[in-house]
Amino acid sequence: MNASCCVVHFSNTEYAPLPLEPHQPLAEQLTVQNSPVLFGCRTGLCGTCLVTVAGELPPPSAAEQEILDMLAPENPQARLACQMDVTGEITIAPLTEVV
Repeated sequence: MNASCCVVHFSNTEYAPLPLEPHQPLAEQLTVQNSPVLFGCRTGLCGTCLVTVAGELPPPSAAEQEILDMLAPENPQARLACQMDVTGEITIAPLTEVV
């Protein structure tokens, strides 16, 4: 990987940071072995992968925002891990934790 790769950090865990190429879907890269993030449907409908994010991300799609408005209203750091377009270095944690 080159110096411009993305890195996902997992707040308050022993999981190692995960380097990714830009725009790799997290739902395809995160597993039980390398991440504390749980996934359900992996399509953005169930909300199982709701996390808080510290770092820069492109804005959520309209479909993701609709789910976020229901599950985490008034939390601008909330995102669905399965829908995030990672383009830089971020730190994520389950929504119940603070990053």
